[in-house]
Amino acid sequence: MYGVGRFAAIINPPQTTILAIGAAEKRVIVRGDAPAVATMMTVTLSVDHRAIDGSLAAKLLGAFKWTLEHPLSLLI
Repeated sequence: MYGVGRFAAIINPPQTTILAIGAAEKRVIVRGDAPAVATMMTVTLSVDHRAIDGSLAAKLLGAFKWTLEHPLSLLI
């Protein structure tokens, strides 16, 4: 909302995780052997490791990424 590219959120008790989503911005990437412009965003997951294992948090981020890349899966 404020155009912040990336940030890390602070967990407040009794929360165990919080997802911080930065603004979408155009970045130059390499697609094949040629440069291309893509709209990308940064997502940071803060986790209380006393309550949730890091590998489980990584799976959550993987599922979030997959859902963003396949939005029609939300309708099924």
